[in-house]
Amino acid sequence: MGAAGLAGRLAAARAGALVGREPERALLDRMLSGAADAPLVAYLHGPGGIGKSSLVRYAARQAELAGRRVVHVDGRFLDADPRRLEEAAAPACAEAGAVLLIDTFEQCQPLEAWLRETFLPRLADHTVVVVAGRVAPDPEWSLDPGWAQLFTALAVRPLDAAQSHALLAARGVPAEQRGAFVAFAGGSPLALSLAAWVPPAAPGTPWEPTGDVLTTLVERLVGDLPSAVHRRALEVVAQAYVTREPLLRAVLGDEDTDVVFSWLRQLPYIEATPEGLHPHDAVRATLEADLRWRDPERYDDVRVRISLAGLRAVRAAAPDDALLRVAEWMFLFRHRGGPDDLYNYRTHPHIEDTPLRPEDVSGVLRMAEEAEGPASAAAVEHWVRRQPEAFRVHRHAGSSAPVSFMAILRLDAPLPEDCAEDPVIAAVWELVETAAPLRAGEHLGIRRFAVQSGGNQRPSPLMELISRRAIGEEMRTHGRAVTFTVFEDADRWGRYLAEAGMPEVAAVDVGGRRQHVFGRDWRRQTMEHWVQHRARAVVTPVATWPSTVARSGPGDQSARAAFAEAVLEALRTWHTPRAFATSVLLNSHLVPPGSADPAADLRRAIVTALDALQTDPAGVKAHEALTATYVTACRTHKAAARRLGVPYGTYRRHLALAKERLIEQLLRQPSAPPDLTADSRGQR
Repeated sequence: MGAAGLAGRLAAARAGALVGREPERALLDRMLSGAADAPLVAYLHGPGGIGKSSLVRYAARQAELAGRRVVHVDGRFLDADPRRLEEAAAPACAEAGAVLLIDTFEQCQPLEAWLRETFLPRLADHTVVVVAGRVAPDPEWSLDPGWAQLFTALAVRPLDAAQSHALLAARGVPAEQRGAFVAFAGGSPLALSLAAWVPPAAPGTPWEPTGDVLTTLVERLVGDLPSAVHRRALEVVAQAYVTREPLLRAVLGDEDTDVVFSWLRQLPYIEATPEGLHPHDAVRATLEADLRWRDPERYDDVRVRISLAGLRAVRAAAPDDALLRVAEWMFLFRHRGGPDDLYNYRTHPHIEDTPLRPEDVSGVLRMAEEAEGPASAAAVEHWVRRQPEAFRVHRHAGSSAPVSFMAILRLDAPLPEDCAEDPVIAAVWELVETAAPLRAGEHLGIRRFAVQSGGNQRPSPLMELISRRAIGEEMRTHGRAVTFTVFEDADRWGRYLAEAGMPEVAAVDVGGRRQHVFGRDWRRQTMEHWVQHRARAVVTPVATWPSTVARSGPGDQSARAAFAEAVLEALRTWHTPRAFATSVLLNSHLVPPGSADPAADLRRAIVTALDALQTDPAGVKAHEALTATYVTACRTHKAAARRLGVPYGTYRRHLALAKERLIEQLLRQPSAPPDLTADSRGQR
């Protein structure tokens, strides 16, 4: 009784733990009841960990309760040998009404045609068959007029949010912790169950999957991979919103990209859509978290390469596709969010983005006055006359009435009436003339208006499209030296813009209402460097407006943070001369004024600071960690740890402390004297 009792209790517990799956269970119940219109063969397919085996166990228990013979076959032990399958499934050929269950069928997928054409027709009367595997069934099942009436394929989908919460509740996870688990798991029952298995985090500590959880998930969801190139391809798929061959080629190079892309298309946890390849949410989250935990350096490298590829895609896109390419690029930052998680990478088919039409003007002016007052409306009216091409208008599909509008003005020198009619432009131009004068061929851009129906600049699909248009304009415009954006709601937008490298540079009174101006000088950080910087896991604001990084020392906290990030960027680009030669540190106290070779002088300053660390045992370890990681350039952090002969965790602690010590050393380093030899060379 003990064994039988345990088996029965185990089956009952498993059945009770099955959450959701009502359509699948209803179909299996109809098959097992012998309903005349029910299929005789059901093929369950979906990625690993999605719950196929749970449904197979459900079918087994329901069959046993109905008194039917259950024949359970595990594809892992068949070695794609038809004789072994025939032997294991033989009872289903001898006993009428049996239920044949074949699980893990992907392990013997080559037997599919033999199963369909040779074996299944020999089953006893009224036998029901359930096949479960990761790979979708061969189309021949549905093309054959006989099987088309007896066969059905069921794609097992992820659990929805309510079902995910229910599964976690059944596992005893407190309600306040479930949200983080659900966000990570992407509806995968396996990921949810493993997350629930981890001991709860301390109060106030955000939950993150442990290394053990990630290792198990990668093994179960992804399995063995053919090569390192295939693993790198999956790392790209995990980060990018959608993967197409050009993106894969841009990140991986020409390492058999076409072959790897074809392999990706066949994976059970990858969906091939007209846009490109999308991974299952649980696989995406697992691969991303695993790489970030396992190799932070490569995690950043993959993101940087995808971000640069995204910039190139935006620039190469046709005008009608540019906003979609921007949205795909923005997907990289989905966890970073914006004000109230504004940015969402999705399309908005219910909203049309069009140029300003003559019939729009009255509605635009009315909207501006309602949202920001008569003085702002007067400024809108002025710019509608001066630069009508700068305006974009949004309207709901099928309607002609504007519901929001924006304007991105382009100026190389404003006219006197521009400053007279718009106090924001007057203040901006005075700021530019004082702090960042334009040179010949340069211009400034200013996203001057962002107005939607109902007033205020609350997050919405309309504001998201306005921001998307502004980002796309920056990426695609040549010769722009300085950029500004204007918000009335600085409390909501200020922190996000500062983190993106656009600090507030002015506040202007417009008809009694404060308009806040945020600015960036692209001559201090190019667009290419900005998209790389934004893609890194830890982003420290980089000074993009005068008087913060240039000639910086151990000053205020924002300048120190910018200096620290610039040092880390110089280390990361140590073996990339072109990138290193654009370091903002070239304008710091580390490089002598008038230097004939600023990049070489910067390298010498960093090496000098590195050598100066070796004043105590901790400094020696810091020097070794930084040298192995950046100067002699081990391929990965783990390789650097192996070279130093220390555990990976110890190496990471040494490296983190080493970076801090180097930054402090460089901040304390005296200003380099002027390069007089350069002056004398110039006079000869």
